[in-house]
Amino acid sequence: MNQEIKNYTVNLIPKKQLILSGKGDHFLWKKAMKLTDFCSPWNNEKPSKIIFKALWDYDKLFFNFTVFDSKIHIEKQDDSFYSINNSDRVELFFRRDISLNPYYCLEMDTDARLMDFIAYPNKNLDFSWCWPKEAIEVKSSVKKDSFTVEGAITIQSLKDFNLIKENKIETGIFRAKYSQNSSGSLEPTWITWVNPNTETPNFHIASSFGILILKE
Repeated sequence: MNQEIKNYTVNLIPKKQLILSGKGDHFLWKKAMKLTDFCSPWNNEKPSKIIFKALWDYDKLFFNFTVFDSKIHIEKQDDSFYSINNSDRVELFFRRDISLNPYYCLEMDTDARLMDFIAYPNKNLDFSWCWPKEAIEVKSSVKKDSFTVEGAITIQSLKDFNLIKENKIETGIFRAKYSQNSSGSLEPTWITWVNPNTETPNFHIASSFGILILKE
């Protein structure tokens, strides 16, 4: 299915000035465009508001999710990928091209725990791989009615994985929200920037990606 590719412009800021607190309160975030165009195509209820922002300074790509939600679910049994996967979280996927061979996934919960892995077509996920620890930073905070996850990824690491082409990064931006159903079980609501136009929830598909444009 042909559909217009969504774009988001990442504004440029001076080097080494944006310091992450996990609260998204640094003054430089005011220079970022607000992305609020999220949907849950497989759910009749409109998702709670999400504000995504991104900036860069030639050295790092900075991202900031503010999610308005007063009922956060987090699995704290341990710090395993299983626990993160069963918690409210935000997600960034990066791909080299439409083949998804490979693509890279960063999933972060409200405690700033990171589930990072490399993936291949047909949801072939390799959890033994991780983003270089020195090349990524994630912090978070929780308020009464919202939570914030912000982070920084080195531009060099994105280049090393061949993810920046002509100042463009093909990116999926997502959220997983867990709620109790009528039987008391937890079930996820899947929220996305780009509607992949699938019958069932699926972020692991080429049509779920948009483009971040690094502005100079």
